[in-house]
Amino acid sequence: MIVWGLFLVAIVFFLTLDLGVFNRNPHIIKPKEAAIWTSIWVSLALLFSGVIYWMFDNELIANPTQLTAHNAVLKYITGYLIELSLSIDNVFVIAVIFSAFSIPQKYQHRVLFWGILGAIVFRAIMIFFGVALINKFDWIIYIFGVFLLFTAYKMATHSGADFNPKNSIVFKYLKKIYPITYKIDGQKFFIRRMGIKAATPLFVALVVIELTDILFAMDSIPAILAITADPFIVFSSNILAILGLRSMYFLISGMLDKFRFINYSLVVILAFVGVKMIISHHVEIPEWLSLGLIFTALAGGIIASLAIPPKSEAPKDPVD
Repeated sequence: MIVWGLFLVAIVFFLTLDLGVFNRNPHIIKPKEAAIWTSIWVSLALLFSGVIYWMFDNELIANPTQLTAHNAVLKYITGYLIELSLSIDNVFVIAVIFSAFSIPQKYQHRVLFWGILGAIVFRAIMIFFGVALINKFDWIIYIFGVFLLFTAYKMATHSGADFNPKNSIVFKYLKKIYPITYKIDGQKFFIRRMGIKAATPLFVALVVIELTDILFAMDSIPAILAITADPFIVFSSNILAILGLRSMYFLISGMLDKFRFINYSLVVILAFVGVKMIISHHVEIPEWLSLGLIFTALAGGIIASLAIPPKSEAPKDPVD
């Protein structure tokens, strides 16, 4: 429990430093700043693999799945890459939500900050129950595997371009239970108008982002449970990927159109993980192979997006 406590204290420290020092004053986060912070978060997450090795090598943490230090590191990095890659899909949805509710760029970081805190709590609960289910019922892993294959199929055959947060059940229900104003007053989540306390678009966007993250977690958490059922590796890799999501959003939200084939990379990753869960009791897939396939799928999507021009921009044949 000491290790868990120290990890949570470190996360709280970084979040406090983020909002209380580096982003104390609302401002538009430029690509350069976002790139620096993305590099910092990714570097911290990768450096944490050294901590994972040290803890498992010196038996400083409970090891219910009997992992060696080397295997623990491989599973941690594989899980982190899965969570980070699946977060790319979140970026598109977050961008649509901010656009739908006309959230100014300089206030978007604040909304994402509080969204991250909520995501940490909800994902911790889901990870706890997910690990408990797998440890209690071996057959549940087949259900998770089929669910991930179904998710991959939906992702491959449906486009998220038609997603409209204002038509969502969440927004319609929120309007019924609490007064909502379309006026934005700085970075306030609530304002008082004509004696009535009303939620601003910032709070509405926060609620919608929070609930959509829960839906995304229903994909990402079973995906990492296919790699390992060790609760600390699942939780730490998941949370460190979430922490990097904010800076990643500001880095790539304006470049989503350029990475058109990343969606297919996510389909491949989800399908692979789903198959791995289904055959896990019969065939053991080495962690280096899982890690290599995930990396190859991501690299392939990025290279294809950069190398293949959109149809509208394809070079025309010269006219004689």
